[in-house]
Amino acid sequence: MTTGQTEPPTDADLKWCYDAVHGVSRTFSITIDRLEEPMARHICLGYLLCRVADTIEDAGHIPPEVQTELLTDYDRLLDPNSDQTAVAFMDDVEPWIPDERNEDWDVVAETPRVLRTFESLDDEPREIMREPVRELVDGMAMFTSRYADEGGLRLQTLEELEEYCWYAAGTVGTLITGLVARGASQERAEELRENARSFALLLQLVNIAKDVESDYHDENNVYLPAEWLEAENVDVEQVTDMDNHGGVTNVIKRVTGRAETYLDDAQRYLEVVPETHGNRLSAWAIPYLLAVGTMRELRERPEDVVREGDVKISRTEVYALLQTFEGDISRSTLAELRREMAEKPLHQ
Repeated sequence: MTTGQTEPPTDADLKWCYDAVHGVSRTFSITIDRLEEPMARHICLGYLLCRVADTIEDAGHIPPEVQTELLTDYDRLLDPNSDQTAVAFMDDVEPWIPDERNEDWDVVAETPRVLRTFESLDDEPREIMREPVRELVDGMAMFTSRYADEGGLRLQTLEELEEYCWYAAGTVGTLITGLVARGASQERAEELRENARSFALLLQLVNIAKDVESDYHDENNVYLPAEWLEAENVDVEQVTDMDNHGGVTNVIKRVTGRAETYLDDAQRYLEVVPETHGNRLSAWAIPYLLAVGTMRELRERPEDVVREGDVKISRTEVYALLQTFEGDISRSTLAELRREMAEKPLHQ
């Protein structure tokens, strides 16, 4: 793989990458702010590489067959043995970048900058990251191809939902685990790998449960399993219709319940994650606890996903959680915080 550019990355490139993450993801922004170097830059760049693919896969204005071609070309760009260049990739993707682009499309437009900064990393972390990113890209290409005739994703079963969640988030969990497990004992590293999938699927399933309306209207994707919608007499193409409010709410409850089955293993992941190479427990514990709080809100008011388009915990609770981690938090405190946030907002 070659970027097709000869200039090395600069401090300004890395700063741009940090700023870009803060613009596209509140959760990863919190995570990266909690990490120290070199882990902060590794996670930042790994996330941006994944975000390029995610933005293409989510783009409702790009025909599915073109999405698949772009994702396949992007995978070749990430392959160190390919002759694909960033210039060629940008020639293909630029016609699809909106004239009034948002932060996500800013990242796609700056793919060469992200790539050259990634390629400047030390060999070990760079190669740990490369394969999980490519697996994510390949998985997204597979799904856009699978549902090309529908014009958007229409997941059919729980098994397919979790397959999708693996490619969208489990691969990121593999990337994170590969980085944080360096230097850990064999036993500890194995326990991390065993629980990484649960940690990733928990976060992804919560996102799917709370974002039903935007996923359908903005991306033309329906991640709620069609078999569960059918059991509620809901047509997949009418998932946001108010007439189907009750049925969709029941499916959202089921997805939330499925996410809850991963809580214990995800907590165990946090209990053994090493704090080395700039890694910090709080960087991953905060997203975990935000998911716990979001699940509480989904249990209490799932109808708001359809009625208001989203379910979020309040900014006040987010601030209270961040403040909690300003002090010394032991791993044993995680269970207590989880219980508290599962019952009521942290600031109450």
